Amino acid sequence: MKHTSRAVRAWRLLRLGLHILRGVLTAFLVLPWGSPGLRRTLTQEWSRSLLALLGVRLTIRGNPPDAASHNVLLVSNHVSWLDIYLLNTVSPLRFISKAEVRTWPVVGWLAVFTGTLFLERGKRRDTARVNDAVSAALANGDCVAFFPEGTTTDGTHLKPFLSSLLQAAINAQSALHPVALRYVLPDGDIDMAAAYYGDMSMMDSLHNVLARKEIRAELIFLEPIYTSGKHRRELARQAEQAISSALHPASPRTTPGTAGDPPAATR
Repeated sequence: MKHTSRAVRAWRLLRLGLHILRGVLTAFLVLPWGSPGLRRTLTQEWSRSLLALLGVRLTIRGNPPDAASHNVLLVSNHVSWLDIYLLNTVSPLRFISKAEVRTWPVVGWLAVFTGTLFLERGKRRDTARVNDAVSAALANGDCVAFFPEGTTTDGTHLKPFLSSLLQAAINAQSALHPVALRYVLPDGDIDMAAAYYGDMSMMDSLHNVLARKEIRAELIFLEPIYTSGKHRRELARQAEQAISSALHPASPRTTPGTAGDPPAATR
C-alpha cells in the first residue's frame, strides 16, 4: 500500500484540526437550535468530509435503512474510531457509548451534541436505565446504533456479542439491523491500518491513518432481524452469526456473550 510523505501527513493533520474546530463550532452554535432534520444533515455531511479528508473510501453493500426509516436498532462489529463516521455517512444515528467518552476533550462534546446515549459499564442498574432511554428513542422514531462486542478488535475476528442492550429493541418492537464492517486491502485481505485496539493510543492510531494514502472500508448491510417473540440472547446470537458469515464465510461461529454484560460503542 502507498504511504504519504511527512509533508502530506502534516497538511492532513492541520486540515483535520480545522475540521474538528468547525464541528465544535457547529455543535455549539447550530445544533442546539436546529431541527432534527438539520442536525442529521450536518452530522452526515461532517462525517463524509472527515472521511474524505483522511482518504477513507467507503463501499456500501446491501440495503441500508433509508432516511425515512424509524424505530431501527443497528448493530455492528467494532474496529476503529472511524466506524462511527462510516455509519453516519449512510444514515445519521444516535450511538450508545461508554460514559468516559463524555469527558474526552472535543470528542466528548461532539458526542453530547449529536445525541449520544452514555452507559456506565459494569453497572446493571445503568444498563436498565440506558435500555429505557434507547427504547424511548426508538419509540420516538430515532435510529440508534451500538457495538455489541463491547470493545474494538483488529478486524480479523469477532468478540462474542453481548445482549443486554438488545432488550431495548424488544421493548420498542424495533427491527434489529446487523451491519458487517471491515477495512480491506486491494486484494481483499483485511487491512489493519485503521484498527484501534488493545494498548494502542489514539495518537498511534491517528498516525497510522494519516500515513496511508488511501484506506478502503466496506459496510455490508444485512437482512433485518425481527424481534417479536424473541429473547435478547437469541437476537445476539442471530446478529453475531449474520455478521460473522458476512465477514468470514468459512470461519466457525462463536458463542454470543451473556445477557448481563453491558456493551460500549467506543473503545
